[in-house]
Amino acid sequence: MRLVGIHHTHASGIVALRGIDLVVDPAAPTVLRGPGGAGKTTLLRVAAGVVVPTAGEIEDRPAVVGYLPDRFPARMKLPPRRWLDHMSRIRGLDPDDTGDRADELLEEFGYGGADDEPMSELSRSDAQKIGLVQALACDPDVLVLDEPWSGLDDDAADVLTRLLADRSGGLLLTDRTGTAAGFTGARLHRLRHGRLAAASDPDSVPLRTAPPPGSVMRLDLACAGDPRPVLEGLPPARVEAAAPGRLTVRVPAPESDAWLMAALAAGCAVRSVRPVRQEGDGTSAAPDARPPAGPPDTSAGRRRGRVEPQW
Repeated sequence: MRLVGIHHTHASGIVALRGIDLVVDPAAPTVLRGPGGAGKTTLLRVAAGVVVPTAGEIEDRPAVVGYLPDRFPARMKLPPRRWLDHMSRIRGLDPDDTGDRADELLEEFGYGGADDEPMSELSRSDAQKIGLVQALACDPDVLVLDEPWSGLDDDAADVLTRLLADRSGGLLLTDRTGTAAGFTGARLHRLRHGRLAAASDPDSVPLRTAPPPGSVMRLDLACAGDPRPVLEGLPPARVEAAAPGRLTVRVPAPESDAWLMAALAAGCAVRSVRPVRQEGDGTSAAPDARPPAGPPDTSAGRRRGRVEPQW
């Protein structure tokens, strides 16, 4: 599937996309990154066929696209099963043909919600599982997913990672957790002000299939209030900054996915995930490194073998 010269202006007059050219290759997952307001969600909606762009065209988009939106309408009244049947019919599919696969996926994800209550009554995790099931059960040639790991419990997140890593076909997604970056052949593209970064940008080249031995990741998180109590429930990490609303840590690359999942489960949001150069290799740290926030705190000490902030 190819997006060619995509421009889009919202009804409000805000320009969301400015000349996007992008290939969704079935052999290489395509991961979009960028700050809020960069146009990621709009681009996914255009790719899925939910929004018609102001200019440009989509070439070779398959008849059936699996699409997960960033969120469901707050007042969704349909019960989950009826909504899954409804989405199958919208795609021109027989609900009886997709129903068995939907049941299998619901069991794999550990869905615990009621079948006869409105979607609006579901927990955040169960609503996300229903959304993923409707996107996956139709056996799409292309999957378009907006933050698919958001809100999932640890077990369901592991199931999703396995399903996406094992499937064939096009995959276009946004992912703040950094999980998709570990998929074989994944290509990372950064959106800035509605434009894709140039090919020379280091954030827009193919990612390595695995981090080099001994590599370290810097995780920058947004946590409500004082993040230090959150640390008590998370795996050990080197803390660079722990200020109200903000938490920055360094963890070994092989442990970064587990750490991110634990942080999300604790209620934190992911701001960025960046590799950190090894000390002593003659290079500097990742370009978004920031000085520790907040005043010195000499009372932190050491807890559970974790290196506390050193301001």
